[in-house]
Amino acid sequence: MLSLMRRGRRAFASTLALSVVALSTAMASPVFAAGKTLTAVMHSDLRIIDPIFTTAYITRDHGYMVYDTLVATDSNFKIQPQMADWKISDDKLTYTFTLRDGLKWHDGAPVTAEDCVASLKRWAAVDGMGQKLLDFTASIEATDAKTITLKLKEPYGLVLDSIGKPSSRVAFMMPKRLAETPADKQIPEQIGSGPFKFVASEFQPGVKAVYVKNTDYVPRKEPSSWTSGGKVVKVDRVEWITMPDSQTAVNALQSGDIDFMENLPYDMLPLLEANKEITIEVSNKFGFQTLGRMNFLYPPFDNVKVRRAAFLAMNQKDVLDALVGNAKYQKVCGAFFICDTPLATDAGAETLVKGNGMAEAKKALAESGYDGTPVVVMAPGDVTTLKAQPIVAAQLLREAGFKVDLQATDWQTVVSRRASQKPPKEGGWNMFFTNWVAADVSNPIANLSIGGQGKKGGWFGWAEDAKIEQLKDTFVRASSVDEQKKIAAEIQKEAYEQVIYIPLGQYLLPSGWRKSLSGVLDGPATPLFWNVDKSE
Repeated sequence: MLSLMRRGRRAFASTLALSVVALSTAMASPVFAAGKTLTAVMHSDLRIIDPIFTTAYITRDHGYMVYDTLVATDSNFKIQPQMADWKISDDKLTYTFTLRDGLKWHDGAPVTAEDCVASLKRWAAVDGMGQKLLDFTASIEATDAKTITLKLKEPYGLVLDSIGKPSSRVAFMMPKRLAETPADKQIPEQIGSGPFKFVASEFQPGVKAVYVKNTDYVPRKEPSSWTSGGKVVKVDRVEWITMPDSQTAVNALQSGDIDFMENLPYDMLPLLEANKEITIEVSNKFGFQTLGRMNFLYPPFDNVKVRRAAFLAMNQKDVLDALVGNAKYQKVCGAFFICDTPLATDAGAETLVKGNGMAEAKKALAESGYDGTPVVVMAPGDVTTLKAQPIVAAQLLREAGFKVDLQATDWQTVVSRRASQKPPKEGGWNMFFTNWVAADVSNPIANLSIGGQGKKGGWFGWAEDAKIEQLKDTFVRASSVDEQKKIAAEIQKEAYEQVIYIPLGQYLLPSGWRKSLSGVLDGPATPLFWNVDKSE
């Protein structure tokens, strides 16, 4: 413990120094004063910049800066035209998308239907909703330079909802030459058609990422609404500055050295609320689900009895109290598909929500055949919303009788390392924690981590469960909400029995920005930086 504290102090000193370097670098940039520059501290450092390669939200946020989508979701949960309009045949088997005029890639080339077909195929190969869409797809092809034709094997009601989903792996469009990169390899450059251009020459992982206004972008005429509508850019430059230490970032926000801070630390809210120069709002009103995910490929969690013991040891309130510690922003919830939604149920979640499973966990572990194999838990220390979960979980696992190897790291290392299927002793892992926005887990098809596809096509952890996959097929063919509710409840029951993942509660996350900013948008995939203006 003492050595861990020493490492923590060294890490704090290191991150503080990095934050100072980041801010001084930004302020010293000769382009900084040219036009309006918006400076933001995001929830994480940006390292992986291919938005199809990972589900990490910081990479999704980067994607919305650089890329655009064929269709998008508005604040009424309706799909709206974005890069394209569409028509649906009377038999519901053919969807025809027509690209709007004036679309250009950042290198000046026109956007074509062939580009979009390649982009859809790359996205659908790895996204949960995309994979299910492919199961129902007979063909998708460019029938002329501006027309994409998608033909189905049978009617499928989630075509537009899949292509226009606002979060996780978003169906971003990119040039064909990039979209033909295999989905398990990162694209070599960032060329989109979106409202901002990525400044590769100024990208310094761990320090900053820079975007400039795409002056060739032609916004739609409709008002901005979530990820749909006119993406009107009102600043000339956006800089994401890395500040892993939240106290440093809060100080910078209060002093005006930065304009925007995505994740405000809960314990500093009273201080910030007293500052009349700062606006504090929850931009994502639907909140987040936090969860723990085990690796099904290696001991000890390849054994469902051991997974059950770990599940029984977990306690949502302990996790939420450490993560949030404010009743206004946290909610104990045993629903896989988000509380207060049509698919919500607590079935199977009793010990999680009541926190009364430890005695049963100890008994289950003793009877499981667990041989003391260390559980490698990845513990990122640089993201406010991911620090508490692994520490609390490690304590609960140890109390249940597990041997735990809690490995301190940063979030971008977790993002990279969780994709490894190597054994824990060779750089792999046994357990990690993450957060989903509610929109990403609100139904069994959108919820990527509920899948049971195993090593090929499955989400990190690679759970294999044929019953869940069969139930998901039944869900998408359901003809009524009541039928969907029944099937979703069956999926949740199986997910809890097999411990596909462990929901650890829901929470809201406040953001803060200087009063000099206006037009900050809300939605399930915030922050979005178009529509935001900055007064001098």
